Amino acid sequence: MQTLILVKHSLPEIDPSVPAKEWVLSCEGRRRARILGERLDRYNPDRIFSSTEPKATETAEIAAGNLNVPVEVVEGLREHERVNVGFLEKERFEQSIRRFYEQPSELVFGEETADRAYGRFSKAVHKITDSYPTENIAIVTHGTVLSLFVSRNSELEPFALWKQLGLPSWIVLSSRDFRVIELCPSIDDVGAIGGG
Repeated sequence: MQTLILVKHSLPEIDPSVPAKEWVLSCEGRRRARILGERLDRYNPDRIFSSTEPKATETAEIAAGNLNVPVEVVEGLREHERVNVGFLEKERFEQSIRRFYEQPSELVFGEETADRAYGRFSKAVHKITDSYPTENIAIVTHGTVLSLFVSRNSELEPFALWKQLGLPSWIVLSSRDFRVIELCPSIDDVGAIGGG
């Protein structure tokens, strides 16, 4: 069975004066990305795709270096568009994300509705899996769109899933029907939750 591994990027260097889409990995984030590469080895990924955002491309490149697989950057894998939103304190940010998931057709946070972000991200994922049907694929992306995609293809609630994902974390899906096989909320919890 071919698998799709959706990976939330590693820990960025948080700089409130810089838009989040421009953040790069911290020293700790680079260390975790190397461990991520070791953890992903058990799934035998043939190639890694990445969002265009630096924290995702860095994560992908470091992990791919450990795995000796190619990396390709894909525009449609980026995070939910919210460049018009400045830095928010944790509680306010979480409230905004909750509203984003609860009101998917309304523009309640950022510049994209949840439905629009899902459509863009899902189209990019399908294009990749359709192009490489016999390969195991890893995609390094972002928590909001990752949780949106997984929740719409499973019974998992998007906000609860988003809250539990660490930096980095990953979810293993069947690339045929996107059924959840395994959820790893951190690099220390390999196989913590099975999909069935």
